[in-house]
Amino acid sequence: MEFSGILGFVYLIVVIYAVLQIAQSSADNGKKAIWIAVVLVIPVAGPIAWYFLGPGGR
Repeated sequence: MEFSGILGFVYLIVVIYAVLQIAQSSADNGKKAIWIAVVLVIPVAGPIAWYFLGPGGR
């Protein structure tokens, strides 16, 4: 999937935010690594899945 312009910038900010929140969470390192991989490898759906299902799920 290719992003460009403002949409690409927004996506980049969302991914950076998600990775930082995952890294700072109290989850064990294995779960952190899995969630970071999911967020980075699966565009759009990865950050959405993390938001709803991730460590400390809402």
